[in-house]
This record gives sequence, C-alpha cells and structure tokens, in this order.
Amino acid sequence: MANTNLRQAKDVKNDEFYTQYQDIEKEVNAYIEYNPDVFKDKTILLPCDDPEWSNFTKYFAQNFKKFKLKKLISTSYAIESKTYKKGFQTTLFEKKSPNFDKKKTRIKGKIFTLTKDKTRDGRIDIDDLDWQYMEGDGDFRSKDVKKLRDEADIIITNPPFSLFREFLAWIVKPKKQFLIIGNKNCVTYKEIFPLIKDNKLWSGKTEWSGGLWFETKNPDDVDKVVNGINMKNVSSVWFTNLDHGRRHQKLPLMTVDENLKYSKHKEIQGKKFYDKYDNYDAIEVPFTDAIPSDYKGVMGVPVTFLDKYNPEQFEIVGWSRHNNYGMDGGYWKGGKIDATINGREVYRRILIKHKEIKSKK
Repeated sequence: MANTNLRQAKDVKNDEFYTQYQDIEKEVNAYIEYNPDVFKDKTILLPCDDPEWSNFTKYFAQNFKKFKLKKLISTSYAIESKTYKKGFQTTLFEKKSPNFDKKKTRIKGKIFTLTKDKTRDGRIDIDDLDWQYMEGDGDFRSKDVKKLRDEADIIITNPPFSLFREFLAWIVKPKKQFLIIGNKNCVTYKEIFPLIKDNKLWSGKTEWSGGLWFETKNPDDVDKVVNGINMKNVSSVWFTNLDHGRRHQKLPLMTVDENLKYSKHKEIQGKKFYDKYDNYDAIEVPFTDAIPSDYKGVMGVPVTFLDKYNPEQFEIVGWSRHNNYGMDGGYWKGGKIDATINGREVYRRILIKHKEIKSKK
C-alpha cells in the first residue's frame, strides 16, 4: 500500500507554486519602463490566484494608484479543490469579514475586487479589497471566471503548468493581453509555437537561465528552505504579448569568419565551417552568441534563443519538429547515437534567418 501511495504521489501534478514578489516586480518594471501608461485605465484580472497568500494581488494592489488602474480583480481556487491542502488555513481577513461562511470557506472560490480607497486612509492598497464567495470553486474554466475574463483588459498570473495549453487558449481566443508564467518546454507545443512564430506571444524580460524560484505547498517536493519557507526551482519563464524594451535590443554578433576564429565555444572555434544538417538546408548554431551576423541562409538555434529574440533583427522560419520543410528534428552524420533516427543525434532547434539579409532562394 505504501508503494502504491508513493507512485500516486509522483503521478500527481504539482501546480501549487507561488511566485516571489521580487520576481513579479522585476518583470513588470520592464513594461512600465517601456510604456509608463501600459496599465492606465485598465482592468487587470489575476485568475488562478490566492489573494490571501499571493504576491500578484499584493503587488498590483500596492501599485494600484501608481499604475493608474481602473480595476483589479483576483480570484482564488477553493482549498478542497487543491492538490495539496496542507498549509492553507482560513485567514483572519476572511474570518473577521461579515461575508464569512464556515461551510463555504473551503469549497467555494473567492473573488476579490479593488477600485477605490474604501478605508478612506488616503491610499489604495490591499486593505481596500472587497470580496465574496463565488458560485463554483474558482476554476478558470468556470462560468464565474470566464465572465471576469471577458471584462478584463489584461490577464496576469502563474497558471497551473499542467493546464498551460488550455489556459493559454482560454486567453488567446478572446484576444486578451497577458503576462503569464509557463514551463520553458511549452514552446515546443504545436499549439503554442505558431503563436511565437507569428509574434502573437513572446518571451518576457526576465532571462531564461536558471529558471524561477517559487514557494511550494508540497512538503515532498522542496529544493531548499528559506526563512522557514519551502522553495522549489522550476524551469519556467514569463510569456506575454505586452511590449518591452529588451525585445527591441539588437543582438551583437560576430561574422562567420570571426566566430570560426574567435568564438569561445570549442564546438565553433577552429572549424572550417558550421555543421550542416543532413535532412534540411540549414547550419547548426548550438549557442545564441555564435549566430553569425553575415550568414544568409537558415540557422538552427537553441530554444533559449527566444529570450534574445528581436523580431526586427530575425525572422523565425519554423521549428525543427513543426514546419513545412520535411525536417524531423535536426541531425547530421557523426552525431551521438540515437537509435530512433538512423543512428544520428536529434536536435530540437528553432529555425531562423536574418531579417535584414534576404536569401537568394
């Protein structure tokens, strides 16, 4: 029985990750710096949230006046509907409210709204939140939250990673602006890569290296403890359709000859030329900083290229597993053995070309 329970625990998707305040602040500052009025007169929805514990609600409530928001809406997911229930207790904020219902508190979601200085203390902050129970458990797919989505201008949250495809479709279909966190691997999804290719979704400001650290409510999945708080590092990044300055910074590059002579990467320096794929007319560029500035053809680059992607400098041609060019992965003779494809190494690559250099093909 113990082994069965252990296997079940491993199979459960751990989606209870809580974003750190400083990570939210660092990311959002990039959009404010690029456009100080990006949130002006906007209604922001924070779904998949827990306002009593979440830093998203705290951050935007604290900056409500500074950002000139019209309305802030945050929704919580019922405690009994969560995968991990330990650590979630009814807060004094809720218990002291006349809205408190002992039966509803653990089975109903809650909606929090902020529009004005309710306490009349001269500022608008988290103490001015109004709240009430929802009809359902607060799932983003419910009628309750869908109605709030339709009202909102911008949706910002850290959605459940296991439901990322469904959540993204939920906000893309009604053409909402958004800033959300997702696993890096989601860029390989066939439903998501076309959005990246067509510049309908792109990387946020925060660099991709190192992932993000979250507070976790799962005591069996902890990487470190900081000041008594269980923390988990997840290979995740920000995705958005809001503009920011880093997206328009030109990536400084060396020429083909300069890379072959001076590159810090042993895979490039000293070679006669870049490796070419056997099954597709493109060169293999294993590092973003090794992209040659003067190559006119298609180049296969790592997925991490996306956090440096400037749509004014590069054109995304396709993805090595989702394109119209007959390329299934990227491989060449002499690579590490992978029995699945003719004994050659398979590479997941984004296919790009320089925008300012027109190919003769």
